[in-house]
Amino acid sequence: MSTTDRLEKRAFSSTDPLRVGLIGSGMMGFEHIRNLALQDDLHFAALADPNPPSRKLGRKTAKHRIAEYEDAGEMLDQESLDAVIIASPNFTHAAILDEVLDRPLHVLVEKPLCTTLEDCDRVVAACVDRAAITWVGMEYRYMPPVARLVAEIRGGFAGNLRMLAIREHRFPFLKKVNDWNRFNRNTGGTLVEKCCHFFDLMNLIVDQEPLRVFASGAQDVNHLDETYGGETPDILDNAYVMVEYEGGVRALLDLCMFAEASRNEQEICATGDRGKIECFIPESLVVLGERKGRAMEEVPIEVDKDVLEAGFHHGATYYQQRAFADAIREGRSADVDVQAGRKAVAIGIAAQQSIETGNPVELSSLA
Repeated sequence: MSTTDRLEKRAFSSTDPLRVGLIGSGMMGFEHIRNLALQDDLHFAALADPNPPSRKLGRKTAKHRIAEYEDAGEMLDQESLDAVIIASPNFTHAAILDEVLDRPLHVLVEKPLCTTLEDCDRVVAACVDRAAITWVGMEYRYMPPVARLVAEIRGGFAGNLRMLAIREHRFPFLKKVNDWNRFNRNTGGTLVEKCCHFFDLMNLIVDQEPLRVFASGAQDVNHLDETYGGETPDILDNAYVMVEYEGGVRALLDLCMFAEASRNEQEICATGDRGKIECFIPESLVVLGERKGRAMEEVPIEVDKDVLEAGFHHGATYYQQRAFADAIREGRSADVDVQAGRKAVAIGIAAQQSIETGNPVELSSLA
């Protein structure tokens, strides 16, 4: 297919379902397929994955006939698509984006954007004059309790925000195809692979430029008895990460991945000079507390049962897909652009450097 053919955008009316191709049908791809089935205006048309069992899972999950490919490039050449979701392993994102971004396709790439800042910077540069949307899959923004917390902060309930604390206490990393997620060289490291979600939330909530990062963490419990090709996994399973912002706000991440016996997997607490806002997931609860009079209100956040059952992220994938489709229809830019994706990766890399050196890391040193 010629460059001209590749750059000719498929025309569609406002009522046509957007034809979506999926690259990667592992755990996150599976979740995207289940949520695409709930969207009236997104049609899952084609799948590319080099792993036969993953393609089989995608085929069975789709429940309708889809085109299947072993090679993503072949799918992009052969299929008439409007959008692509990239849900392949982290270390493949850079090469896939290199191939996708010269085509007039709207792109949703799962987090992290890439595993290195060098690759992130190349992607950012490729998107400067790109007309189609390039969206980074920071879906935690779209969990309904988180969205309510952000709305309350924007509405001024807490007053002048001064402190933000995010706790993620959960189970260890699950096994994935060829055990790719057991090594930093493939994932970018735990604080990039997993925690870019939380650094993105910090940046969204604080709405200031992050300046420096200080972290302490280790691999104390998980995967120490595993070996792959004679190697023991090197991924962190716990950490504290503090991020300081230009306006003086401090944000803290408390990560523990051997805490299965937790009432909630995510807890967020935003505190300002007028009050405090907390949210709890999967309890699906927001708590509003005012300093004056010490008044507190508990606000249960309802999420549609079908949406909850379609994934593992409290409805976030459904609502992110919805926002992605709406942005395409309305000609808007991405809610989470590649610059935001790069910034979250940079904080994760800085945190890992801080753990290794025992010193704070200025984010400007990573530019």
